[in-house]
Amino acid sequence: MSSTDLPALFSLAGRTAAITGGNSGIGHCIALALSEAGANVVLMARDRARLETVARDIETRGGAAAWFDCDLSDRSRLADIAVRAAKGFGPPDILVNAAGINLRPPLERLTEREWDATMTLNLDAPFVLSQALAPAMAARGWGRIINIASLQSVRAFGNSGAYGVSKAGVAQLTRVLAEGWSRHGINVNAIAPGFFPTPLTKPVFDDPERARAMAARTMIGRNGELDDLRGTAVFLASRASDYITGQVLFVDGGFSAG
Repeated sequence: MSSTDLPALFSLAGRTAAITGGNSGIGHCIALALSEAGANVVLMARDRARLETVARDIETRGGAAAWFDCDLSDRSRLADIAVRAAKGFGPPDILVNAAGINLRPPLERLTEREWDATMTLNLDAPFVLSQALAPAMAARGWGRIINIASLQSVRAFGNSGAYGVSKAGVAQLTRVLAEGWSRHGINVNAIAPGFFPTPLTKPVFDDPERARAMAARTMIGRNGELDDLRGTAVFLASRASDYITGQVLFVDGGFSAG
């Protein structure tokens, strides 16, 4: 392969990416990155106003975006959500499961309702949507599923018991989906971010001392910036990752390796 082919490996021209939680935080960042790499983007989340804003931003930058508001925590609607995801630009080639919640009660006060809500959105939705969208990818012989794992896939943090368990589940779900679907041309991987400033991590960044402590635990010496995720997302969504599947890629400044 000549060097002139290298840019084509990372191109997403002609691809369609469906992104849950694409109107905020990491999902928003990934939506912009995949669009800039050439993908049509379908945004799925609950906040209609923010969905419209992100879609308009993508279109202003020269990309193509569709969106619809939905409640991904309503398991009975997930099959319908998968059908709707195919209406904008046809069946998605790429699914990014970025929607999530972290309710943060101390473990002794964690209720069954909070546990169930966390598992439903963070773990059930990625499984159901993946199973719903993968057959069309398999029929075309190519697809990408990117889950969002976490440092808490492998580390326990205070007041995040349900979230940590759900993200450990996401890491294993990634491996299970890869085992089941990769032989059909669908690569399944996960990005495990460190500490990034998003609505989900606001309690950390609202406490400067705590944010500094987290930065000090990285090898690079700082917390993440959303732009740090762009290249990883495009890599895992593109042909550049053709021989990579079932992996959890930590983008955390070395936090998990320390």
